[in-house]
Amino acid sequence: MSSDPLSEVFNPFYTSIATWKVKFHHVETETTDQLLKVTTAILQISSPFFSYCSSSASFRKTRATLYNPNVSVPKLLINDEFNQRKGLITFKTTNPLTEIKPKLENNGTNKEEISNSMVLQHMYAIMDIVADRVEMHKNIGAQRDNWNRLLLNSVNGMTTTAAIMAGIAAVNGGGASFMALKLSSSLLYMAATGVLLVMNKIQPSQLAEEQRNASRLFKKLHEEIKTNIAFGNPDSDDVKAAMEKVLALDEAYPLPLLGTMLDKFPSLVQPAVWWPEEKSTQREKLVRKVEKNGWNENLEEGMKEIVGVLKRRDTEEYMRLSKLVLKINKILAISGPLFTGIAAVGSALMGSSFYGSFAVILSVVFGAMAVVANSLEHGGQIGMVFEMHRNSAGFLRFMGETIESTLEEGEADEGENGELFEVKVALQLGRSLSELRDLADDASHPHSSMKEEDGEEFDSKLF
Repeated sequence: MSSDPLSEVFNPFYTSIATWKVKFHHVETETTDQLLKVTTAILQISSPFFSYCSSSASFRKTRATLYNPNVSVPKLLINDEFNQRKGLITFKTTNPLTEIKPKLENNGTNKEEISNSMVLQHMYAIMDIVADRVEMHKNIGAQRDNWNRLLLNSVNGMTTTAAIMAGIAAVNGGGASFMALKLSSSLLYMAATGVLLVMNKIQPSQLAEEQRNASRLFKKLHEEIKTNIAFGNPDSDDVKAAMEKVLALDEAYPLPLLGTMLDKFPSLVQPAVWWPEEKSTQREKLVRKVEKNGWNENLEEGMKEIVGVLKRRDTEEYMRLSKLVLKINKILAISGPLFTGIAAVGSALMGSSFYGSFAVILSVVFGAMAVVANSLEHGGQIGMVFEMHRNSAGFLRFMGETIESTLEEGEADEGENGELFEVKVALQLGRSLSELRDLADDASHPHSSMKEEDGEEFDSKLF
């Protein structure tokens, strides 16, 4: 057992003082306290000398101690009682290598924690922005739905009033009242024509449906981000994907009317696209021969048949309906302003000797026809129906691309569980698992052509 010269000199002296003070605690302690202070001062002055002597006497042991992190350097033994009562300094020498080593080991862990923290901050920031988008589209959708009702009521009110004035003017036959009714009727018809031109250009019912769809999709994205944070381990790729989805939704459903408004009468009708387009990459098609992560060969083949039916039947049918509704909407959009314009001309020609009775017929009859056309177009919300079918086709296209991307993933373990994915596809199409499997079996067998001739069965029962 090694001994320290400094400890051997002063520890017996400290022990004697402590023992004497405990036994004679009733005696005046002033002398003892002074003696203790003098001893402490001598200790502090002499500690470098004794340390030097100790290191010179045992050079080899000291060198071994400094380079061995498992052996601690000897420290001065000072009575704990005096340390606590008099506030003496305890000299303790530690090996700096033992303190630096944990810091170096934790350096990589700290960087990883900081990276994860930044990713979570980005995800929460995107989630807040998405929540704000939900409220924005919801409020603007309600506003544009009010536009549709208020403008339709105003236009029909003006048109009906103008037709009544034209009829009353024809009954009176002449005088100052005839001229006043004639001018008022013409002005109301012209005002109704101008409002109708604006309404048919922007299609308020279609605008409201766009904002409702945007609000629903942003809310869905908000829930996806929340689920990813709660159950997953988001990384920088998830942050990038979330940002791309937000920007894609902003482009698909713009808020302003001027400049970026969607064309309400497109020459080429296409399904709505609100998700970021995948970059063209060559993917190796993998057929999982072994049942793994809920996937098997039968399930994969069934999913491929579902995708084929979605493209061949459902999407084409909704695109056909979209084009039909668009044609009807174009006819009504042209008819409304045309009828009110003809009625305005007829009202202006009333009282003339050549067009007298015929002008009255034009004013009253075409005014009534304009009310009917406007009520069918905006009261029936034909623009909303067109947008609904276009979005339905987009939803089916999105489902097909989702199934294809899931099937083309590199490894079964890295992707989504096959049984869970099958349940999600079935519910999104409004079917049970047995119905979905029966549909895939029917689509894969050629004898189902007889059934297709009688009436094709579509994938989706939801829309």
